[in-house]
Amino acid sequence: MPNDQEQCPAILQLLPALEGGGVERSAVEMAQAIVRAGGRALVASAGGRMVAQVERVGGVHLRLDLDSKNPLRIWRNAAAITQLIRAENVRLVHARSRAPAWSGHWAARRAGVPFVTTFHGLYREDVPGKHWYNSVMARGARVIANSRFTGDHVAMRYGVGPDRLRIIPRGVDPDIFDPDVIVPDRILKLAAQWRVPDGAPVLLLAGRLSARKGQDVLLRALARMRNTDALAVLVGDAKPTDRFGPRLEALARDLGIAHRVRFAGHCADMQAAMHIADVVVSASIEPEAFGRTVIEAQSMRCLVVASDHGGAVETIAHGDTGWRVKPGDDAALAEVLDALLEMPPDARLAAGERARASVIAHYTVRAMQDATIGVYAELL
Repeated sequence: MPNDQEQCPAILQLLPALEGGGVERSAVEMAQAIVRAGGRALVASAGGRMVAQVERVGGVHLRLDLDSKNPLRIWRNAAAITQLIRAENVRLVHARSRAPAWSGHWAARRAGVPFVTTFHGLYREDVPGKHWYNSVMARGARVIANSRFTGDHVAMRYGVGPDRLRIIPRGVDPDIFDPDVIVPDRILKLAAQWRVPDGAPVLLLAGRLSARKGQDVLLRALARMRNTDALAVLVGDAKPTDRFGPRLEALARDLGIAHRVRFAGHCADMQAAMHIADVVVSASIEPEAFGRTVIEAQSMRCLVVASDHGGAVETIAHGDTGWRVKPGDDAALAEVLDALLEMPPDARLAAGERARASVIAHYTVRAMQDATIGVYAELL
């Protein structure tokens, strides 16, 4: 590629904001890959706490009001993105969410550049017109799905054929999610913050506090367990308008386990959090399109239990690299958790090693980056 910064081709990623989450992390990871490949990585969003991460990997953040679903704002954003494409020598537009995708779709068509989308999840179609609104994510010259589960849904519901559909699982960096590089101070700091008693088994569930994530299923399972010392740590925040957090607190009190539950909020050191955990739980009652927490925990050699649907079916070989239970079945979850906490140390270690080996073989960030760069290359 040319050395002149003004002439160096750019890839533009579009997403609502950069506050935190799997979509945002994927955007940062691809900014890194684009720069490494010799391109310019532009990321447009309404901003947020992860803007610094984009800039740290060599990308450029461009602030646009892309988190608005107002039709007039979406139309105005299309005009702004069209100007941006022309001014910045953008060769390809990659949209990661619906409202920005509509703006990007129209802008890319006007500017005559390829348009790519990624389905990071499945969208509800519970009101009239929602299917049409969602369909913009299926209008890319290439449509990336983050799992076979997601890809099957996209193919069936939106008619995207194999000529355009590409399955690219999300990934984890095994050099960062590596239990051997976690220094004790990080563990001690979190354990003190969470008030973990010495010797208490920790069951960790990470995810936004919401009914679909199944935190209530874990609490009901905790109340059923034979191991009455086990502690449930719920990592994640609730939406400001959502009352699910207080409902979970009330449930813990009603079950008589409030003293065994920790509401940890946002955690900036998930590697240390998983190192503390005896078991990492994904209890989602609705299928996860992929479930990045699962592979992060596996990379940390954690024992992992997840609901038996969605992306977990692909990332967890039951009884080998993790365990799967019927969604919403707190009795089954309690039984598995007790069994895992009773496993001999050598069996736990062997299971953790198998899980980490699976991640390194199939689910690394580098593999995701290289495959996505390959999709760009198909169009450029």
